[in-house]
Amino acid sequence: MTVAERTRTITPVLPVDLRLTLFPLRRGRLDPSVRYQPGGVWRATRTPAGPVTTHLRTVPADGTVTMRAWGPGAEWALDALPALVGAGDSLDGFHPGTGVVADLHHRLPGLRIGRSAAVMEALVPSILEQKVVGLEARRSYARLVHTLGEPAPGPAGAALTVPPPADVLAATPSWTFHRFGVERKRADAIRLACSYATRIEETVDMAPTDARKRLSALPGIGAWTAAEVALVALGDADAVSVGDYHLPDQVAWALAGEPRADDARMLELLEPWRGHRGRVLRLLGAGAGAAPRHGPRMPLRSIAGQ
Repeated sequence: MTVAERTRTITPVLPVDLRLTLFPLRRGRLDPSVRYQPGGVWRATRTPAGPVTTHLRTVPADGTVTMRAWGPGAEWALDALPALVGAGDSLDGFHPGTGVVADLHHRLPGLRIGRSAAVMEALVPSILEQKVVGLEARRSYARLVHTLGEPAPGPAGAALTVPPPADVLAATPSWTFHRFGVERKRADAIRLACSYATRIEETVDMAPTDARKRLSALPGIGAWTAAEVALVALGDADAVSVGDYHLPDQVAWALAGEPRADDARMLELLEPWRGHRGRVLRLLGAGAGAAPRHGPRMPLRSIAGQ
């Protein structure tokens, strides 16, 4: 059956680099819900109105961003386009200074802080990324979406998969998660969070501090996970992922030339950009080098018996 296509074009005030701006939505190269192609970015997502496939592209000559959308959630996605690509992202109060942050801000002018409003779709992979190697988490998420998701509507067909809805994940037994490489602790955290999906999705209408507080109130969701979700789904430009394994070292190396740091030192270094600390972290992640390694990489774990 042919699915009708709907289209919207906007002209943001600030430039938008789609790959940089939408980068947090793609959970690794294996993510079956997002595809980067020379002509733009394909994404399959689940909206309050139903699943939707979107294709986004920019025209650098005039700064426009165009979205084509297919599926029950098309109108919702078109309405949400400006927020998704950071068209409302404000630089008020952001003073990059004269160092590495200023250089990255100059070199990456199209990096916007977008707002997907897809809280659960940001939360599930963030829980999977807790305390494990990134590659391991990305593989688990890809398997989860492939197995429990559904083909995207429109022309993308089987090339894209819509992530599963919260009620499906809440009802999925822990042994199924085990097949995805996810032990019971993270599986239970996902299932519990999905059972409170309605309350969690309400955070899109809350102030950033209140939203992070509600997210952190759930067992298995700490400050790190709440901040990861706030930056991606809620457009919180000040979100800082405290408790990250690598982030303090990266920040200290980029901003102070220090190879090692803890969370307290990271927050101290980021303090001049309070209100835009999440923006600074995005800039550093996109353009600054990693801190020197001080030991072997975290190993991939076996979850047998977990």
